[in-house]
Amino acid sequence: MPSGERQPGPIKVNRTDREMAWSGIQTFLKLPVCLTPEDLRVGEVDVAIGGAPWDGTATGFTGTSLGPSAIRQGDYISSAPSLTHLDVRVDPLEHLTVCDYGDADVLIGNPEGTYDNIRTFVGEIVQGGAIPIIMGGDHGITWPSATAVADAYGYGKVGIVHFDAHADTAPDMRGALHGHGTPMRRLIESGAVPGRNFVQVGLRGYLPQAPVLAWMEEQQMRSHYMAEIRRDGFAKVLERAVDEALDTADHLYISVDVDVADPAYAPGTGTPEPGGLTSAEVLWAVRRLAAEVGMVGMDVVEVSPPYDLGPGLTAQFARRIILEALTGTAMRRIGITSPDYLHPRSAGITA
Repeated sequence: MPSGERQPGPIKVNRTDREMAWSGIQTFLKLPVCLTPEDLRVGEVDVAIGGAPWDGTATGFTGTSLGPSAIRQGDYISSAPSLTHLDVRVDPLEHLTVCDYGDADVLIGNPEGTYDNIRTFVGEIVQGGAIPIIMGGDHGITWPSATAVADAYGYGKVGIVHFDAHADTAPDMRGALHGHGTPMRRLIESGAVPGRNFVQVGLRGYLPQAPVLAWMEEQQMRSHYMAEIRRDGFAKVLERAVDEALDTADHLYISVDVDVADPAYAPGTGTPEPGGLTSAEVLWAVRRLAAEVGMVGMDVVEVSPPYDLGPGLTAQFARRIILEALTGTAMRRIGITSPDYLHPRSAGITA
């Protein structure tokens, strides 16, 4: 091997046995780093966590470019000897090989170039045989991220369950096609993800207006509003969403805008909308989808640290969303796919 080169494979950059969770190099969960698809393949990585710190298309509060670093930033759980989820008694790191893949290259003032870079970045992860989980950034990054997954699995073959207060189906944002309110429209118009392959959960507020709602109906998007959740309860609506996700396409991509939760649970976001889900409901829903349906990609977006409260409450919420996805993926790996599984002891069922 020529001098200066390294053998491909995951790179351990932290002394996890001698560092506090909040110290050292802040990779996600202090996980090893991979830099190339070859690293992923050699390491037989199952899931790669990456960042897309793009904040160029927001029209609300700014700061989502700081989201990936805030989500990575250590908390007490990084130094725990086990990540066993108490609800299901499964440790995702016992069954999955996970790494941090760093961040996509963001070009300030250049949305087209940045989106191309994000698409290439996510494509590398898929090429390396891993499931990408991408930390935003504003919601515009879903357009290139989900497109990269569709590039690999086939246009029309990927469905999206989209948790959000907003539909993100605007035709443009003051003339800009790359807005954080337009990614689902772009995915549908490109053919990467047909309208019928969308299941949206948590929509509320005052947008979009009637013409966009009519367009959504024409595209056969399946949209579940908070009005339906208030009427029927989240458990019933989630059952419908799971069923729809199973019949929409061959593969599932999950997109979570943290503003799907009420601002009481996720204050650090660009477009907070009162009247949303609880954080517990969102975490439960993501784990169920990953376990019962399975996923080939995911993003968690719109964390804005400058507007967060306490010890990074919204960033911690986003971090737990990713952990729920990892737990659900591990459950599916070991065959726990029954509806709404809970470990008997955690569910209060004793012999």
